[in-house]
Amino acid sequence: MYEYDEECLRTFLKKQNQLFDEPVAESLEEAEAFLEDCMAVVVDSIQEVREYLDEAGMDVSGMSEEELEETSEVFALSDGRYLIVEG
Repeated sequence: MYEYDEECLRTFLKKQNQLFDEPVAESLEEAEAFLEDCMAVVVDSIQEVREYLDEAGMDVSGMSEEELEETSEVFALSDGRYLIVEG
């Protein structure tokens, strides 16, 4: 099981509305439980985001890095990593 650091949890809580119409978590504990349940992943670069989404079956071949970052499942973290949550 992946452990999500505070940066991941806070970013997800703050930006969860980019993926969901209603909040799915209201605390760090709820955010962690939700991310664990949906097996969210953290990757180190936008290239790894591309590889992950491609492996998941999304056609990302023609997408720019900016378009990848704007995908609703992708949450950019302040330290340059990315949280990917499949809703």
